[in-house]
Parts: sequence; structure tokens; C-alpha cells
Amino acid sequence: MPAEREPSWRDRVFANRGALLALPAVSLALFGKPSAASIALGVPLALAGEGLRCWAVGYSGVTTRSNRVVAPQLTTAGPYAFVRNPLYVGNFVTALGFTIAFTGDASPPKRAALAVVGLGTMLAVYAAIVPLEEAYLRETFGPDFDAYTQRVPRIVPRATPAHPQAGTYDSSVIARAETRTFLTFAAMLGALALKVLL
Repeated sequence: MPAEREPSWRDRVFANRGALLALPAVSLALFGKPSAASIALGVPLALAGEGLRCWAVGYSGVTTRSNRVVAPQLTTAGPYAFVRNPLYVGNFVTALGFTIAFTGDASPPKRAALAVVGLGTMLAVYAAIVPLEEAYLRETFGPDFDAYTQRVPRIVPRATPAHPQAGTYDSSVIARAETRTFLTFAAMLGALALKVLL
């Protein structure tokens, strides 16, 4: 196990990632202007992103909600056989879906601003925390993690799963790990509905 160390700025970003990523969602809810077409296109994309996230959580477990980087095992099965960061890919797809959904009737400059702020914030947060996580995994799992990084890309998924794979799927952890995500998703759908009705 890695030795204890003084928390870095990356650790602070990791610990506060939920709050940081909530800011763009609030911006969409406050300033977005959806259309029927943008909702029809964006919401299924957001659902697909959440589906990918749930698939990943079923393999990685409740440690995904920790305020510090932890990993009881190196998971390389399920979505982790296609991409090293399926949770973040899923989150990005969900965010892209909601960005589309909320900006259908916005002016092009406003649409661009909301997309840049929202998706840009997400990219900045992940650019800060992915190296932190990978350093932890490399220190914890050593050559096994290095071999994994040679087989599986960081962000853009492979077309076919990499082997060997380690890890098992447990759907029972999804409800415990994803409650906050489900509530946020429902709140975003509620905000969409209000925007359409008002």
C-alpha cells in the first residue's frame, strides 16, 4: 500500500469533485433554454452515459464515492476492459447529453458558452484527478497496472475488450453508490420539465 503523504491540490480537487461538477449543472438549469428536439436528442444520450456509469460502478463498487483515492483491487473487467476511466467517460456523455438538452433554443453564443463552461469544467477536473488516481494505482499495483495501461486506453475506448480481465459485477452496490447521482439526474430532468412548462 502507498505510504501516507501530504494532500496535494489534486487531492483537494478529487475530494471536492462532486461540488465542482455541480456548478455547470446549476448553470444549465438556470440559464439553459431547451427545445423539444434538444430534449429528445440530449436525454437519451444522458441516459446512455448514466448506464455506462452504472455498469462501471457494478465492477468498482462504493469506493467510487470516497473523498480520497482508494482501490481495494485493480479492476480490469467489464467496461474497464475497454477504457481505463469508464466512470468519467460516462459522466462526460451524461453532461454532453444534458448540455444538448438544455441549449436547444439558446442563441449560438449562449449555447457555446454553456458548453464551454460545463464541459470545460469537467475536462479540467478530470485532467487534475486522473493523474492522481493513476499514480496511486501504479504505486499500489505496480507492474500489473503498467501492463493494464499498455492494453487499455485512458479515455477513448477500445473496440474490443482487452484480456486478461479481473473483477466481478455486483449490481447490489449500484443503489448504495449511485443514490446521489440518481437524485442529481432526476433534478436535471425536473429542471428540464420546468423550463419547458414555464
